[in-house]
Amino acid sequence: MTLQLDTHDPAALLAVLSKYVVLARMDPSCRNIDLLGSVTVPGRYLLVEKWASPEAQRLHLDSTVMVEMARSCTGLLTAPPVMDLLDAISAHDLR
Repeated sequence: MTLQLDTHDPAALLAVLSKYVVLARMDPSCRNIDLLGSVTVPGRYLLVEKWASPEAQRLHLDSTVMVEMARSCTGLLTAPPVMDLLDAISAHDLR
């Protein structure tokens, strides 16, 4: 899953996203979460999340950690977040 967020207040959004990353990584189904900042678009951040299964990912979307993060972003974003659910493609599948 990826989540792109654009903000007018980078410091405030980074505080929200940093807390979210720490809490979400505590979920036993979380394989990893990376928080990335755009070099070309100031104030744009991307979360890249890897979950143990599609079911775990769906459960996380309704979790208190995700809901708290979403509520904390109120007033910080310049546009609605862009979310994409991705499926890993193995190099072995690319013959």
